This record gives sequence, structure tokens and C-alpha cells, in this order.
Amino acid sequence: MNIKYTWLIAVMVLSAACHITKTYRQPEVAPAGLYRDRTAADTQTMAGRPWQSLFADTLLQQLINRGLQENLDLKIAMQRIVAAQAALRQSRQAFLPDINANAGIKQSRLAFPQGYGLVNTATQYDLGASASWEVDVWGKLRSGKKAAQATWLQQVAAQQAVKSRLVADIASTYFTLLALDEQLQVLEKTLVNRTEDVNIMKELKASSIVNGAAVVQSEANRYAAAVAIPDVKQQIRETENALSILLALPPAGIARGTLNNQLLPGALHTGIPAQLLQYRPDVREAEFAFRAAFENTNIARTAFYPSLTITAAAGFSSFSFSDWFTDAGLFGNVLGGITQPIFNRGLNKARLTTAQARQQEAFFNFSKTMLTAGKEVSDALYSFEAAGEKQESRRLQLASLEKAVDFTKELLKYSSATNYTDVLTSEQHLLAAQMGAINDRLQQWQAVITLYRALGGG
Repeated sequence: MNIKYTWLIAVMVLSAACHITKTYRQPEVAPAGLYRDRTAADTQTMAGRPWQSLFADTLLQQLINRGLQENLDLKIAMQRIVAAQAALRQSRQAFLPDINANAGIKQSRLAFPQGYGLVNTATQYDLGASASWEVDVWGKLRSGKKAAQATWLQQVAAQQAVKSRLVADIASTYFTLLALDEQLQVLEKTLVNRTEDVNIMKELKASSIVNGAAVVQSEANRYAAAVAIPDVKQQIRETENALSILLALPPAGIARGTLNNQLLPGALHTGIPAQLLQYRPDVREAEFAFRAAFENTNIARTAFYPSLTITAAAGFSSFSFSDWFTDAGLFGNVLGGITQPIFNRGLNKARLTTAQARQQEAFFNFSKTMLTAGKEVSDALYSFEAAGEKQESRRLQLASLEKAVDFTKELLKYSSATNYTDVLTSEQHLLAAQMGAINDRLQQWQAVITLYRALGGG
């Protein structure tokens, strides 16, 4: 009869334990319309492409490989994974008993009452081991293990996020350098042309075709091109230094190709928003943080229920080594105990409230991360489209401005229908359009890089 009651109590306890901790369910992955003006159901996404296929420039590939091996932020993230792995191993050990060994020698002096004059000295020798094991009745240890595992996965995702961002940052900085190189070439060529203009103006003045004002204006125009060159050189140098930091190198020059030799990828496939959880590491990181907070809330719930601990001890204790292996020297005991919190000044309630608040905070952070990802994808797509839309207009603008410069120069030589101010204006507009064309191509590449990272590529 007693055995029946024992089994009944055990079943009731286990049944109650199933309702104390809750089972984790992944939150809503992606709301509808996460990508603005995109409703495609095609699951093909450029995030699945290796970065080597997206960036064909071998010099850029070498830089990215160097960054993935030596970048200091990546190494910091790796050490956080190591720490999380240690915590995970520790959580697994919590299911095993805690075993301790002890050894000691105790000497006692026993003095008899005054007048007897006798003193007795005894030496006790102890050697033993004790074990303590907490029975995971309410799922506290299981939840602790799941929380530690989620934290470890969170750090793995965080490292992958650093990798993805690193690939994008190196590529973005590299293409910025290529654009600056081309802008410098345009400025240097412009300076040569404007120096020729000064000489031509001097010849025309000598022929009384233009006056001294035209010569002075042409010189000022040349200086305007000259003064812009040091600024671009400074930007190049600072950009090289920034790229060196990403590569964990002292500031130095960077070997690179040219912007004209870079080929844009074909169609930019975004897939569906739900794939962000598969590919985008910071979204996974936020989801694992929510999972860890969920399990910590489970742990806080179990604190309201009694804990069952089984302890055991065994060993030898005697006043002589020869008695250790006898019945008199050998001892052992097993004890089971239940600890039930009764009054702890609201500590358990405060812990549960705190855990629930942090779980809700983690959920809001996950939702925000998803929305931010959708924004970045939408922005990158439109930026690429806008840069593409400008191409034809920019091409026509450049062709018209080049003709305008040639026409005004010819009119200045052979006709009084114009003056050098018209030449100056057309040349300034041409330079601005040339710089704009370079920025348009850079914008396209920056959009591709941003979209690749926003989808979780790299």
C-alpha cells in the first residue's frame, strides 16, 4: 500500500513539474510587407552566394581573406564564444553530483579535574568523501542548460554578424578607394586641360581677342582644380588607413584595381523576409537572446517550488590507522532533503518579475532587429535602382557638357558671341558631372554591398 502511495505522489509531482516550465516557441519570424514594395515569393536570395562569387576582383579577395583571419573585432568575438562554451559545459555538469574529498588529522588534549594530575592526548585520523546531487524535479537544470546553449548560439551568431559586417566594410572601403582614385584622375586631367586654357587665354589676349580679365579667370579656374587635388589625396590616405585597421595592419598603402574593371552582378534576388532568420546573423543573435531570456524565466519560476537534494558521505575515521578497515573505523550515510522557500522577503517574486521583463525586452529587440533588417534591404534596393535610373541621364548630360565646353572655346577663339565666363561655367558643370558619374557607379556598388550584408550574405 505504501508503495502505491509513493508511486502516486511521484506521478503527481512529475505531472506538476511539466506545467511549471514552459516550452519555447519561436516568435513570429517576419511581418508581411517587411520589404517595401516587394511581394515576390521567390526564395532565391543572393545571401546564399559566397562572397568570392560576388567580388571577382582578386586583390579585393585577398584583402577580405586577410581581414577574416586577422581582424581584431573578429578575434574578440571568438573569445566570447569560448567563454560561452565554458558556461555551456558548466551547465551540463550541473546534472552530475557534486563530489568532494576530505582528509584531516585532529589532535585532542583532555585534562582531568584538578588534583588528579593526569592529561590524556588523542589523535584522530579522518579520510572520506561526500556527494550531493540535486534532483531536477521542476526542470530548473534543464532550463539552465537550454539558456546556456542559447547564449552560446547567440555568441556564435554574433561572431558571424561580425564576419558579415567585416566583408561588407572591407568591400565598401575598397570601392570607395577605387572611386577616389578615379576622381583624382579626373581632377589631374582637368588641371592639365585648364593649364592649357591659361596658355590659350594668354595667346588670345596677345591677339587682342580677349582681355586681361579672361586670363585671370582662366588662372583662377586652374587653381580651383589644383586646390581640390590635395583634398582627394587626403581622403584616399585616410581611407587606406581605415582599411588597414580592418585588416589589423599599421596604416599603409593598399594595392587595388580600378573602378572601370569592376563588373556588377546580374539580378539582385532578395528571397522572402522569413529567410532573414536563416541567413542574417544579427537576427539569429536577437532570437537566441530571446530564447535565453525565456529559459531564465523558467528558472525563476522553479524557485517557488521545493528542491530535492540527496547527499551521501563515506570514509574512515579512527584514532589509529590500523582501525580504518574495521567496522569501528568505517562510516557511511545517505540523506535526502527537501528545501521549500517560505519567506525570503519577496526575492523569488522579484527575480521572476525581472526575468519576465528581460524576456519581453529581448522580444522587442528581436522585433526591432527584424524591422531594421527590412529597412536596410528596402533602402539598398531603392538605392541601386536610383543609381541605375541616373545612368542614361548622366551619360547624356556628360555628352552635352563636353560639346558645350568645345563649342564655347571655339566661339571664344573665332567669334565675339561669347566670353570666357561661358567657358568657365561649362567647364565647372562638366567637372561636377564627371564627379557625379563616378559617385553614381560607387552608389551602385555600395547598394549591392549593403544589400548583400542586409540579406545576411558574407
